[in-house]
Amino acid sequence: MNEPAKGPRLVGEGPPDLAELLGRVARGDQEAFGQVYERLSGPVYGLALRVVRDPAQAEEIAQDVLVELWRKASHYRSERGSPTSWALTVAHRRAVDRVRSSQADRDREERTAAPGPEYDEVAEEAGTRLEHQQVRRCMRGLTETQRESITLAYYGGYTYREVSELLGVGLAAVKTRMRDGLIRLRDCLGVQA
Repeated sequence: MNEPAKGPRLVGEGPPDLAELLGRVARGDQEAFGQVYERLSGPVYGLALRVVRDPAQAEEIAQDVLVELWRKASHYRSERGSPTSWALTVAHRRAVDRVRSSQADRDREERTAAPGPEYDEVAEEAGTRLEHQQVRRCMRGLTETQRESITLAYYGGYTYREVSELLGVGLAAVKTRMRDGLIRLRDCLGVQA
């Protein structure tokens, strides 16, 4: 049901509420938009500034939000909240998007400033191969029982109790073998205790 068009305001009446102004803006009323702008530009800017913490970016966001209010005034629905909350919701979304975009830009710049992945991968692979060769050499220096116990536990993923059952020896013997073998590995690899 359409409401009758409102006539000129009588002297003594207060300013039109924002919902009424947005309705007029939806019909292309530039004067009404000027009033919406006056009322909402401060709160929209303030919210954007609190989120982005940069006055220039906050001004851009506020401007974008107010332009969106002009273009989409017909989308406002009073049952969903006040015009102020609608405008501030739009402002908050824009500000958060700006922060995320800025962070993504910084992350991208950091990745491009870092050495290329080809270098990192080659250097890492070469280091890993050298470490593996050194570990294999040190493992050959262990007794057979130490090597079996450590291989089952660290490379096979078995618990001490499972290693004990697999090798058919007592749990204390497995723990002693592993302790002695790990000490020999540590000394061989030159790891500080």
